Amino acid sequence: MTSVVTVVGSLAMMIYISPPLTLTMAVTIPLATVYTKHMSGITRPLFSRRSAAYGAMNGYVEEIFSGQKTVLAYAQENTFLDHYEEYNQEATESFYKANYYGMTMGPTVGSINNLGLALIGILGSLLYMGGAVTLEHISSFVLYSRKFSGPINEISNVTTQIFSALSAAERVFHILDETEEIPDKENAAVLTDVRGDVKIQAVSFGYDPQKTIIHHFSLDADAGKLIAIVGPTGAGKTTIINLLMRFYDVDEGQIFVDQNEIRDVTRQSLRRAYAMVLQDTWLFNGTIYENIAYGKEGATREEVIAVAKAAKIHHYIMQLPNGYDTIIGEDGGNISKGQKQLLTIARAMLYDARMLILDEATSNVDTGTERQIQAAMRKLMADKTCFVIAHRLSTIQNADRILVVDQGNIVEQGTHSELIAQKGFYYKLYASQFE
Repeated sequence: MTSVVTVVGSLAMMIYISPPLTLTMAVTIPLATVYTKHMSGITRPLFSRRSAAYGAMNGYVEEIFSGQKTVLAYAQENTFLDHYEEYNQEATESFYKANYYGMTMGPTVGSINNLGLALIGILGSLLYMGGAVTLEHISSFVLYSRKFSGPINEISNVTTQIFSALSAAERVFHILDETEEIPDKENAAVLTDVRGDVKIQAVSFGYDPQKTIIHHFSLDADAGKLIAIVGPTGAGKTTIINLLMRFYDVDEGQIFVDQNEIRDVTRQSLRRAYAMVLQDTWLFNGTIYENIAYGKEGATREEVIAVAKAAKIHHYIMQLPNGYDTIIGEDGGNISKGQKQLLTIARAMLYDARMLILDEATSNVDTGTERQIQAAMRKLMADKTCFVIAHRLSTIQNADRILVVDQGNIVEQGTHSELIAQKGFYYKLYASQFE
């Protein structure tokens, strides 16, 4: 606002003092405007390129750090250094070009304004000799012309920072403009007192609309039943879990929980009805106690210890210097993968939801520990609707129903003994683990 008032006020005073002298602005202002517009077209893409180059370099560095052990194991340090040098060189060149062209704008616009000052001096001298203006008028006009061009010079001098900020903002808004989850329906119901009756009715789905990977999938899971889902890698087992939790919405068909279509209820209440233990563990920077108690607000120390014992992780925790107050690094980087999985199992036990999802929940633990956990999990799964994805078929022999999935279709279903007797797809999967 100060700059606007200064420019308008200075222009008004210059016209009042001498309209002929004001015509010099008709030369310098268009010249500065054309130059600034031309240089903006050159420098703006350069700053965008600089931001992209910095992002690529930083992303590559983060990737190297997160995969440091793999880099060392394969002795690829020099290869990664060479690749980093390429990213670094690109960032350096982008930085140099963007700043070089950006920093020339201020001095150049200043030179154009100084050219205007020279024109004022020449034209003012001629007008003075002709008696059209006095020295006081020329002196005042020069001062107002400097006031008039001052904000323009300031803008030119900060153009580098402006374009840098705009380029960074583009990257931020690119993320903000990503498609969000479809909002809950107006007046969506809230699931309460969940029993755990789940019905999947003729569901079809594909992550790519042009490629369907789940074809007319149907399932009735009564409350308290254990449903096992097995099949080869890529058959669509985890996709079914994503649909149950409404991480994605189905393309066709419907999914019901306690006779409520899941798109008619709030996502939050739906997801609170499930406890999950996935193959990919997720922990947070904090104490072991905080990680186990993550899903249950106000959980007591005694409750956390009880579930840790059931998950067979209590003994390991007590060997740590600070026990349950031991800080776990980001994503549990300072403990083994098997121990991380046991902590997530303990977390699910504490959450005590009416429905439970286990996606290869014991894939990272040894066989002996797995058997112990299974005993604890049977207590956890009692009277709950459970969906278990397993590759070790020996772990789901007691399931109420086993769904055999292949290429998004249920090819067989039944109990373990029924499927073995059929000597079909499941029989081959089971036999292959013992041959």
